[in-house]
Amino acid sequence: MKAFFKILRLSAIPVLMLAAVLLFSTALSELNTDKASHDLEKLEETLTRAAVSCYAVEGAYPPNVDYLVENYRVRIDTDRYTVKYELYASNLMPSITVLENPER
Repeated sequence: MKAFFKILRLSAIPVLMLAAVLLFSTALSELNTDKASHDLEKLEETLTRAAVSCYAVEGAYPPNVDYLVENYRVRIDTDRYTVKYELYASNLMPSITVLENPER
């Protein structure tokens, strides 16, 4: 009987360690997903604020995203994000959408 419990105890340790590793990797994956979502929202917010600043200073919204990058020090990781910028008129707020590029 003692041998059975010894074998049971020895086999339980690897199982518990495997469960702990799986739990840790799942939690880490969730953190990465939340951070990526937060980064995307932050970039969209930054672009919107820069466009509004441009309108306040110059009296017109910027013609394109490159204008914000060159004149308002906005940095975009083009490997990671694609920015869709649609300007309808110089006095109307542009539509700004940030999309995450698929991983390669």
